[in-house]
Amino acid sequence: MTSIPPANAPTPDDDNAVDVIDDITSKEQVKARPKPRTEVPLASGGHRLRKLLTSRVASLAAIVIAVLWTIPTAGLFINSIRPEADIRSSGWWTFPFNPNVTLDTYNYVLYSTGSSGGLVNYFVNSLVITIPAVLFPVAFASMAAYALAWINFRGATWLFIGIFALQIVPIQMALIPLLSFFSQGLTIGELTVIPAWNLSGSQTFIQIWIAHTIFGLPLATFLLHNFVSELPRDVMEAARVDGASHSVIFRKIVLPLITPALASIAIFQFLWVWNDFLVGLVFGGGPATQPLTVRLADMAGTWGDGWTRLPAAAFISILIPLLVFALLQRFFVRGLLAGSVKG
Repeated sequence: MTSIPPANAPTPDDDNAVDVIDDITSKEQVKARPKPRTEVPLASGGHRLRKLLTSRVASLAAIVIAVLWTIPTAGLFINSIRPEADIRSSGWWTFPFNPNVTLDTYNYVLYSTGSSGGLVNYFVNSLVITIPAVLFPVAFASMAAYALAWINFRGATWLFIGIFALQIVPIQMALIPLLSFFSQGLTIGELTVIPAWNLSGSQTFIQIWIAHTIFGLPLATFLLHNFVSELPRDVMEAARVDGASHSVIFRKIVLPLITPALASIAIFQFLWVWNDFLVGLVFGGGPATQPLTVRLADMAGTWGDGWTRLPAAAFISILIPLLVFALLQRFFVRGLLAGSVKG
């Protein structure tokens, strides 16, 4: 007796159909499966830039720029050691064909009492002006940067914005009000808040120091604030947990960590003050306190008679900036690169 299969029981044809469907489905899944990507070594932008900057072409371009940049300084030095007659008759590039060397020009501009001499006194004036005019703004700016970055007080953000906005004020606009402040004091109505300073002679160094400090503080505070605010918060909080005050944190933690930034700003401020002419001329009290740049402007004279002595005087004026940059260039580069790369 033949048994009758149930109506919903799978037949052999149905099994084959299921197998076919499974086979098609598996093939479609295989087709739909993302194919493994072939790894293609792609150079990143930073890698390409680094490769470009370290190439032979870039090195050759850097050497050419350095040589072109050094040619005027070399010409200045060569003219400074040539006799006055040679300077008047031929250019410095003829020195290899007529190598006459003399140091009389250096001796004259440094120690002579003539109209183009006495440079050593102005050289000392520039040192007396520059050293405090660098230390004061760097010290005040570092303290202000720490206070604005790590001490919570009302109005800190607006105060920082105000300091940042002071950078757009031209120095020429502040010269007359500041000079009036020194000569007449500060008076509101009939009330004298600050009397006139009445400084004279060597006392006018104080005016120049204050002027340079005021003009240098906004930029120094802005740059140092950006550097100090990037210090690790964990280090600050650990110091506070240990009971360190703000003074201790600033002296023993912040200052050692921001040494490269301090050195960079000190170099910028030094170059600005050493090469300054306007502030020294306006606030200086005559030859007793005027800087080297004022004397260099006077040496040429109204009719330009002393121009042959200018190379020696100018080369003397660049010796100190070259020495400072050579001694602090390690900190200068570290300060410029600090914060440029994150992560």
